[in-house]
Formats: sequence, C-alpha cells, structure tokens
Amino acid sequence: MSDDPDRQLQILCKTFLSEIRSDQPDLNLRQLAVLLVVYQTDELQTVRGLAKHLNISKPAVTRALDRLGEFGLVRREIDPKDRRSVLVQRTAGGAVMVRRLEAAMAQAVIILEPRATGQDKAGL
Repeated sequence: MSDDPDRQLQILCKTFLSEIRSDQPDLNLRQLAVLLVVYQTDELQTVRGLAKHLNISKPAVTRALDRLGEFGLVRREIDPKDRRSVLVQRTAGGAVMVRRLEAAMAQAVIILEPRATGQDKAGL
C-alpha cells in the first residue's frame, strides 16, 4: 500500500462505501477493530486481552462482541482452563466478512491505480 495518506484515505473510503452498499450488516469502528484483531492474530483472544490490545474497557469489548455475535461473526466460549476467562472464537461468517473487506480494499487499490485509468499522478 502507498505511503501517501490521501491515497490511504481514498482506499479506506472506497472500502467502506463498498461495505455499506452491500446487504451485509454495518459495523461501527469499535466492532470492526475487535473483529480484525480476532482474525489477524494467531493466538486465541479473550475479552481481557482484546481490551488491553485495543486500550478500551472490557464492557466496551463485551458490547462489541455482543453485536458481532448477533451477526454470527464471532462466538464466545468460557475458557475450560480458567472459567473466569471468555475466549473469542472465529466463525465462518466472520471469515467471509474479512475476506470481503480484503477484496474490497484490493479493488479500491486497483481503481485508484493511475495506470488502471490511464492517468499519471499529475493528471489526478
């Protein structure tokens, strides 16, 4: 991805527009951040760990997970090794959404690529 902040914002904007125009549920930024941490880290996530990683409160993580769970994007289980801890698990639906976001970002990059439109940087 480019180091140009304006281009990065354009990619983000096109990605978000693609997402909100779809028939899929809308996520707020906190929900999206929680989802992406769960899917972009290899280790199992806990509510406590997500709160620490994102520097937000455990109740805020819980509310985000409630909504993500309603949409079938994650599920929670009590940790059998420590019943005080809640593990956040990936789901097929969440994996589909993450792949859709990746595809939307890739498409935005292609659309914004100057060669794809026949324009050079001076022509933008």
